[in-house]
Amino acid sequence: MGVFVFLPLVLPLTAWPIARLAEQHLHPRTATVLLSAATGALAVCSTVCLVLLMVVGTAQLPGNPLPDGWSDEEVREAVPYDEVAGRAAIPALLAVLVAGARTLWTHRRVGRRALRALAGARGSEVAVLPDPEPYAYALPAGPGRVVVSTGMLACLEGGERRALFAHERAHLRGGHHRFLLLVRLAAGANPFLRPLRTAVVYTVERWADEEAAAAVGSRRAVARAVGKAALVSRGTGPAAPLAHLAAAGPVPRRVAALLGPAPAVRSWPPVFTTAGLAAWTAAAGTTVSALSSANSAVTLFLVLKAATPL
Repeated sequence: MGVFVFLPLVLPLTAWPIARLAEQHLHPRTATVLLSAATGALAVCSTVCLVLLMVVGTAQLPGNPLPDGWSDEEVREAVPYDEVAGRAAIPALLAVLVAGARTLWTHRRVGRRALRALAGARGSEVAVLPDPEPYAYALPAGPGRVVVSTGMLACLEGGERRALFAHERAHLRGGHHRFLLLVRLAAGANPFLRPLRTAVVYTVERWADEEAAAAVGSRRAVARAVGKAALVSRGTGPAAPLAHLAAAGPVPRRVAALLGPAPAVRSWPPVFTTAGLAAWTAAAGTTVSALSSANSAVTLFLVLKAATPL
């Protein structure tokens, strides 16, 4: 295995350039899918790396639960190990598990709280809550509903309301909560993936903005709705914890993008551009990470299988 087992821990750094460039040069839908896929793959590879480091690094320690054959002299010679890295991998893995469990628990708790808030609310697709606090969000639980308060509706005009509803419906239709949950879990597994999580939080909002603009036929109306909703809500009131279900993203950048031309729909940026080079670098880093973790896992399995007869 050698140094290859450590590579997946740091290879997420190769995806940092595309995290910001994708926001500027790719369609939000394409950027969301590509960044989420890379983030998930890199998180899995780094977690596998930690597991391998723990197994190899602690196999020689007394009192470990592994079979005795795994600490034979032949295994020591065939599989280089680092006791310090093995010991460090244990709390790192625990931190990954705790972070993942906390993210899932928060996701479910917020969803249940939102469903309780809708108890008795009328409407199958849109639920209007009699609350002076302005807020609106897409609730994916169950059949999926758009939740909006009377306070938010009072702050918007007719065209802006249609834009708001179109935006939230786009979140439900695109399953954006799944992308957000994936990147949050990935960032908990490897802190180097946090810039990609931040980028996806922005691109899912831009994706919904563009869907809303196409639905209502006015980019300017969506820009006004986004700006007004951000100004009046500001994460206050009882809906603040529900921000876990969606993300507002950098509002000034969203408004500026809506006031400009619609982004071109392309599956991959041109190769000989800054965004193209960054995309290929991220793809190469993800591929090398996957190959490194797979090579290390297969090597360890074959060695330990030979050293531990059934």
